[in-house]
Order: sequence, then structure tokens, then C-alpha cells
Amino acid sequence: MPLLAPVPVERADAVGAVHFIAAGGSGMSGIAAAYRALGVPTSGSDQVDSPTLRHLAELGVVTYVGHDPAQLGDAETVVVSSAIKESNVELAEARRRGLRVWHRSAALAGLMVGRRGVAVTGTHGKTTTTGMTATMLVAAGADPSYVIGSPLTTTGESAHLGSGEAFVIEADESDGSFLQYPAEIVVVTNVEADHLDNWGTPERYAEGFHDVCTGEHVRLVVACADDPGSRSLVARLRAEGRRVVAYGESPDADVRLSDVTETPDDSTATLTAAGDAGPLRLVVPGRFNLLNAAAAYAVGRELGLPGPALRAAAAAFEGTHRRFQPIGAVGGVRVFDDYAHHPTELAATLTAARGRTGAGRLVACFQPHLFSRTVEFAEELGEALTLADVIVCCGVYPAREDAADFPGVTGERVADAVRRRGREAIYVENIRDAAGVLAGLVRPGDLVLTLGAGDVTLVGPALVAALADAGRAATR
Repeated sequence: MPLLAPVPVERADAVGAVHFIAAGGSGMSGIAAAYRALGVPTSGSDQVDSPTLRHLAELGVVTYVGHDPAQLGDAETVVVSSAIKESNVELAEARRRGLRVWHRSAALAGLMVGRRGVAVTGTHGKTTTTGMTATMLVAAGADPSYVIGSPLTTTGESAHLGSGEAFVIEADESDGSFLQYPAEIVVVTNVEADHLDNWGTPERYAEGFHDVCTGEHVRLVVACADDPGSRSLVARLRAEGRRVVAYGESPDADVRLSDVTETPDDSTATLTAAGDAGPLRLVVPGRFNLLNAAAAYAVGRELGLPGPALRAAAAAFEGTHRRFQPIGAVGGVRVFDDYAHHPTELAATLTAARGRTGAGRLVACFQPHLFSRTVEFAEELGEALTLADVIVCCGVYPAREDAADFPGVTGERVADAVRRRGREAIYVENIRDAAGVLAGLVRPGDLVLTLGAGDVTLVGPALVAALADAGRAATR
């Protein structure tokens, strides 16, 4: 997939009726909802029905299951994601009719025109940091607009058009679309080589972040002082005379965390910044989330909100869907689901989960995402998974890739990487079999974590149902 080149941006309310192809996707649904909330005639289609598509219909979006050229109706603008191929019949019809065709990033950029844009990017943590920033701004008294890649746990919504001046978005670096946004503030959570199928080399990937931070609209960069990649970026930007706020536990951070403590119930730290110092408390787990909160705090301060109010607001964030999301608890077994699919994300999520496991075992069920990523990171993925006590590896979720292009590449590469480290790993090729395998492994006190960016998200609910069925059968 080639990297996207930015296109001229027009206001969202000046492009006529808009039709979204694959409207039920996590990256598309929030934007479609925002267009409808703006009063723009909005429609959307997707290959299959889903709760997300039905929710869009409840919001007033005209929705269709399946693709048909006639569904474009009177649309003047058609929005697609990177996953939509030119052979899609709706896209082909839009091209034939000479309609405006926008990538989702251009449609999102159109919503930001006239607002103070905040673009949250980084290799890891974009969704959580975007959601945390939006939540903290709301709780601190602002009414920002936002579009997040996953719904907030508290509201079930991933988009909101507010009356405030700020517009907070998650800016995806994988396809280069983060260069599209007219952002005044750019947040960089970390920079670690990924998506090299698009970028080619780690150096080119890192250079993309520099390009984002030096865009014509950017007035401030908020970046992590603890991550080597973003720390290097901070030094370069400052040498170029750019304005940067660095955050983290590093002694030279502008927004500094100290006295970090993690318990099964919360994560706390002391936050120190110019003109403000005091406690920071989160109800979501993980040291990395305290870093995310520090980034959100820095954004809020730049937007003129008081430090104490922002610190207090952090406790209002309860997470987003598929980020350490609780699925259920049956017979003393707790089940969570998380989107982590890169080795660094796996390690951070499993470390956070360990703090909430208690006396039981940490059981990880991992589904590799993309054949190319499996080839590139199999050893690192295996290393990260050894943080769990029981390890189940599933077949690769191909997403946009074809198995025929990667002969012999399966999820067992990751399982073998675990085994090379002296640990047992159970391999399950078909994701539909994973819940049954897990049901035979778990015991009271265990914490089960399903991990990956594909349809592994179906395993947790199936496991909870299987354990409930087994419990009922045992009492008959």
C-alpha cells in the first residue's frame, strides 16, 4: 500500500452529501457520525452488518449492508479508507461520475478546519491518549470536538462535535495520513519502527514524524522524554528552534512524573510542571497510561486549562473499547480484551495485567496481525508473550494481505519463538477453536487476556459463554 499524499482540505459543511464506503470500520464510523452531527446528509455502506453500522443508523446516517453503485444516491463526496480497493463497485461508480473521492483522513481534516487541532500520533498508544485527552478536556470544563479510533468506555461514542475551540483526533502514521491534518498541537507518544511494508525503512518511518511536527500549522509539539525515538525527535526539533513540551519520568521532562505507584485498583504519580504540582490518579492500569495522562495534561495546559483541574480530570477516564476492556467474569476467571499487536504493546499490556492478576495465572491468547509483521517481529512477539504464565497463539489475521504472498508463514512462528525461550506455547490455527481450548485450560483465579488487532476480539465473549455453560452443566 503506497503512502498517502495530502490533498487540499475543504470545510466539511461545504462538500455536499457524503457517502462512506466501509462505514462500519473503527476508523470511519466516528467521522461519519461527526458529519451527520454537523448536519451534512450522510450515508454509508459496509460488507456486513454490525453493531457499529446499526448505531450509525440510529444517529441518522443512511446505512446499507453490501455494496451497490446505486447506494451513492446524490452524494457529491465519497470517503474511503486505505483498505478499499479500486475494484469496489461504489468507488468505481464515484470515479465514473467524477465525484470528489477523499481518503478518510481528508474527511477528518475537513471537520478540523476553523478549530484548534490536536493530532495525537505515535507508534503505540494513540487511541488511549486521544481518548484520555478528550476525556480530561471535557472533565476540566472544556467542550472539545474529538474523533477517536475506538469508542470511549464511559459513553460508547468515538466522536463528538463540541462547542469548544479544540478538536482532538487520533492521527494514524501507518499510511502517512497523519500528514493531512491542520493541527496546531501534535502529540508524539513514541517512535519505534513499524509499518515498514509502507515506509520501507525505520529511518524513513522516523522522518515521517519529523514531517508531521514541522507542518505549517504546528505551534507546539508534546512528546515523550522517556521513549528513545521520541526523545531523539525532541532534540532535533529543539535544535531547529521548534517549541516542544517533553513529558515523562526523565529528570529533564517539562511535565514530569515521579513517585509512580501501581496497585490492582489504580495507578498514581506526582506530576510536576511549570506553575503546578500535585497528585495524578488513574483508574486504568499501566505505567504507560500515566505517561499518556501527562501528554493529555500538557495539551490541556496549552489550551489554557488549569493544572489542578486537569490532574483531577484524569480519574474520569475509564478506557476505550479493546484497550484492556473487561469482557466478563465467570467462576473466578476474569476475561479482558486488548488491541495490542506489536511487541512493545504486548509487553506493556501484559506487564499492566500482571499487576491485576493477583494469586492466579496470567493467560494470554494472542493472534498475530499481518503476515509481514509476523515475519518481521516473530522473535520479539515471542519474547513479549513470555510475560504470561499460559500462552496460546492463534493463526495470523491477514487484514489487507494474502496468504499466497507469504508461503509457509503461520502464527506458529510466534509459538515457536516462545518455545525457543523455554516456555510452552499452545498453537491454535483457527480462531474459532480458541475459546474451547482456553475453556479447557483456565481455572479459578486466572486472568485471561485476548490480544491482537484482528477478530481475536470474538474469543473473549465466546470463552465467557463457554465457562457459563460449563458452570450451569456442573450444577444440574
